Amino acid sequence: MQAQQVTIIKEVISPPLPAIYLSDSQIATRYGVSRQTVWRWASNDPKFPSCTKLSPGCTRWKLSDLEAWESAKGVA
Repeated sequence: MQAQQVTIIKEVISPPLPAIYLSDSQIATRYGVSRQTVWRWASNDPKFPSCTKLSPGCTRWKLSDLEAWESAKGVA
């Protein structure tokens, strides 16, 4: 009886990449608008991603949320 060769393929599981957060200045640069426009979008557009307040004076938006918003609006 011949021995059967069994190949075991291990699934490589990569840890999730850490979330990337952008400031209002970075978002303004990304879209070619002013910082005030970013804050106007945050206040007036219910579909604009929610911000995360990391500390007083430090507000950021998750890049993946912005990319989803871009796709939905057809911006990028």
